Amino acid sequence: MTTATSSSYPPPPPYYRLYKDYERDPASAPDPPPPIQGAFPLFGATYTTDVVLPTLEDQGVRQLYPKGPNIDIKKELRSLNRELQLHILELADILVERPSQYARKVEDISLIFKNMHHLLNSLRPHQARATLIHILERQIQRRKQAVEDIKKRREEARRLLKESLQIVDGQLR
Repeated sequence: MTTATSSSYPPPPPYYRLYKDYERDPASAPDPPPPIQGAFPLFGATYTTDVVLPTLEDQGVRQLYPKGPNIDIKKELRSLNRELQLHILELADILVERPSQYARKVEDISLIFKNMHHLLNSLRPHQARATLIHILERQIQRRKQAVEDIKKRREEARRLLKESLQIVDGQLR
């Protein structure tokens, strides 16, 4: 009768052996794989490394705001929001008066939401830059504060050292 040994965890993958001399020679570790360029499959879908927001037309959605690079996004979002409110009120009326005809209004509301979502997604790069700027400014502020704190402590240490030397000199005389 043999006893089978079991483990709570599976054994490590075999490539851990590539790092056996890492502590003695960090340069012995293999180089990381090169970054992926272009399109690649992932979980059955094809993705690309290009960071481009697809247009609404590419997604098969009708665009409700004007096309072009110089869109006043704030104005368009307000307009779409007003339109959304109107459509929601109309949906409430339809649900009360003729409930069987609600599907068209729901599709219109969905279209407005998709357009608003697309406009908001077009602001993501700007938001990312603003967030990064804010983080970096806070880091600079914290570092300046740390430098000031170090300078204060250095001056305090110098003052204490000077006082100690004066006391020692006074006792030696």
